[in-house]
Amino acid sequence: MSSTWGLAADQVTEHLTALAAAVTGLLDADLTGVSDSDVMLMMQQLEKSLRRAGAILQRLIVEGVERSLPATLGYNSPNKLLVDVLRVSATDASARVSAARNLGAWHTLSGDDLPAALPETAAAQRDGAVGPDHARAVSKIMRKIPHAVSNADVAAAEAILAECARGGTPEDVESAGHRLLAYFDPDGRLTDDRDRARRRGISRGRQDTELMSKISGELDLTARALLDPILAKWARPGMNNPDDPESPRGDAEDPSIDREALVAAAARDTRTAAQRNHDALGAIFRVVLESQILGRHRGLPVTAIITMTLDQLEKAAGGMATTATGGLLPLDDALKLAENAHPVLVLFDHDGRPLHLGRLRRVASADQRLALIAAEGGCTRAGCAAPASICAVHHVEEWRHGGRTDIDSLTLVCDACHARVHDGPAGWATISASPGDAYAGRTEWIPPPHIDPDRKPRINHRHHSGELIDRARRRLRDRVRAEDRVP
Repeated sequence: MSSTWGLAADQVTEHLTALAAAVTGLLDADLTGVSDSDVMLMMQQLEKSLRRAGAILQRLIVEGVERSLPATLGYNSPNKLLVDVLRVSATDASARVSAARNLGAWHTLSGDDLPAALPETAAAQRDGAVGPDHARAVSKIMRKIPHAVSNADVAAAEAILAECARGGTPEDVESAGHRLLAYFDPDGRLTDDRDRARRRGISRGRQDTELMSKISGELDLTARALLDPILAKWARPGMNNPDDPESPRGDAEDPSIDREALVAAAARDTRTAAQRNHDALGAIFRVVLESQILGRHRGLPVTAIITMTLDQLEKAAGGMATTATGGLLPLDDALKLAENAHPVLVLFDHDGRPLHLGRLRRVASADQRLALIAAEGGCTRAGCAAPASICAVHHVEEWRHGGRTDIDSLTLVCDACHARVHDGPAGWATISASPGDAYAGRTEWIPPPHIDPDRKPRINHRHHSGELIDRARRRLRDRVRAEDRVP
C-alpha cells in the first residue's frame, strides 16, 4: 500500500525535526513570568497539539499494517511491533492499535480510501478537540449498540457521541451513551445471540502491589447456567472457608459431609457472598489440579509449580516464592499450598542457577524444564512478560548448528518470541552471557538492525524484578557521584 501523505521522506523528516526543536524549546522555556490565565491557555494549546499528534501516530500505524511491516519483521501482531520499537507497555500498544482501527484512514487493496469506523470521532481528534479517553468512551458505547439498529441510526449515534466528546469529558460521553442505548433498546428486546457472543469474556488483571488480581468480564447465558449450580453447592455458607479449619471442603451435597459440622460452620461464617464465591472457585481449582484430569502441558503435569531458594525453605518465613505462571506468593502461603495440593516444589542454590542436567537428544527432559522454570521464570527475550507456563524450551545455540541439550545451553521462550529467532534480516539471535559478566550464564538476545543498529545484546529482567531495582539504584548512585564531581 503506497503512502498517501503527499510529502517526500525528507519533508516528513524536516517536520519531525522542527517538532523536536519546538518541544526542546518549550522544555527550556521559563514559565515563572507567565500569568495565571496564560498557564491555563498554554495547557489547552498543548493538549490540543498532543491530541492531533495522536492522529499522526494512527496514520503511521495504518501505514505499517498496510505495508505488512509486522509480518515482514517477524511479529504476529502490530501490537508487539509497537512494544519493541516504542518501548511501550502491551496495554498501551493495544490501545494505540485499537485507536488506529477505529479512527485511522484505511484503504482497499486497490488503494481507495475507506471511511473511518468512527468518522466523526476521528475528525474531532484531528481538530484536537478530543483525546484518547474520549475516543475509547465513544468506541465502548458503539460496541454495545445492538445489531438490529439500522446503519443510519448507528451513524447518527456516533455523530452525537462525537459532538458530546467535543464539548465534554469522557465521563460525559459515557453518560450520554447510556441514554442512547436505553433509547435504542428500552426493553432489551433487540439484543441477540451475536451481541451476547461479542460481549462475552473474562479478563485476569496483573497482580497489584498487594498481590491481588482483579477479574472482570461478562458471562453468556450458557456459562452462567453452568456456574450457578456449582456456586450454589460450593459457595454455600460454611463450605470451603479458608479461615475456618473446621469448615467442610468440597461439594456441600457430598454424602460424606457431616451435616452437623456444616450447620455449625455456617453459623460461624461471616464471609460475604462475593467472598464465598471466591473461596469456592479456589477450592474447585485445587480439586481440578489434584484430579489430574487436565493431563500434561508442555511435557509437565498440569499443576502448580512453586520456586523458592534453599535459604527461604530453611528459614520457612519471609520473602516471596514464585510460580510458573509469573505469580508471587508469600512464603507461608506457598508452603501451605505445597503441603495441601502437592504441587512441584523447585529449590535452587544461592547462585540462582540450576544444576547441570545434560542431554544427548534434542528434546529437553521434564527435570530440565523444571530447572529452567525455577531459574528464569518465563520467556527470556527482553521485555517479554510471558510466564514459564506458556513457554517452550529453546536451544540458545540452535540444535541444527551443534547446540547441545544441556541445562546451561537451554532457555525458555514463548511461541511468539521463538518465531523471531531466525537467520533473516529481521531475525533475533540468542547467546549466553559470558563468564565474568554481571549476568553470567543468562540468555542474551541480539536484536535485528531495525530495532537497534548496534545490535547490543539484551537481557530480560521482567521476571527478576530485584535486578531492575538494583540496576536503578546503581544508576542513581552513579549519577549522584557524577554530579558531585562537577565543580
